[in-house]
Amino acid sequence: MRRVHRYRLPAQHSQSASGTEILGRRSCCPAGYSGLVTRPESESATENSPTAPPADARGLTDVVARLRRVLRASIRADYPWESLPMAQVELLQSLAESAPARVGDLAARLRLAPSTVSGLISQMITAGLVERGTDPHDRRVAVVALSEAGALQLGEWNAAHQRRIAGALADLEPADRAAIGGALPALSRLVERLAAQRDGAEA
Repeated sequence: MRRVHRYRLPAQHSQSASGTEILGRRSCCPAGYSGLVTRPESESATENSPTAPPADARGLTDVVARLRRVLRASIRADYPWESLPMAQVELLQSLAESAPARVGDLAARLRLAPSTVSGLISQMITAGLVERGTDPHDRRVAVVALSEAGALQLGEWNAAHQRRIAGALADLEPADRAAIGGALPALSRLVERLAAQRDGAEA
């Protein structure tokens, strides 16, 4: 009877396919290489998430935010913060859109506490920017509206914005100005859609 000899491979030859050498044949892949190229979790999760915003939504959000910041900073050359705080500007703008208005309605529009809005109104009444009155449908309810001085102040604020934007537009190429002008109707519809969503959420 012939004796069968069993041989054990050396340790370096018993490695798996991820090792540096397989049964005497050198592998081209380093140890631990799985053959898969992975992307960062945060990147793939953001792009593949069903709730991730489309690229144009992210881009528009960024541009609008930057535009607001730049405009606010440049307008302050004409209106220092202490002379017309932004909270008062937003309240004037809200009253220009719909007035007279109750304090609670203004608080809901501006996403502020009613007590905060009441404090703003008191300051603006003292400054002569708004006037207090009574609701024509319920004489027990107080309402506020723009005063003549408040409407004038808001008009000057808007005119300052228009001057700043007009100056910047003049420096652009005609094609850029035409593209911006052509986008205005769509942007207006977007604003109306956002307002409708807000009103629906509040209902």
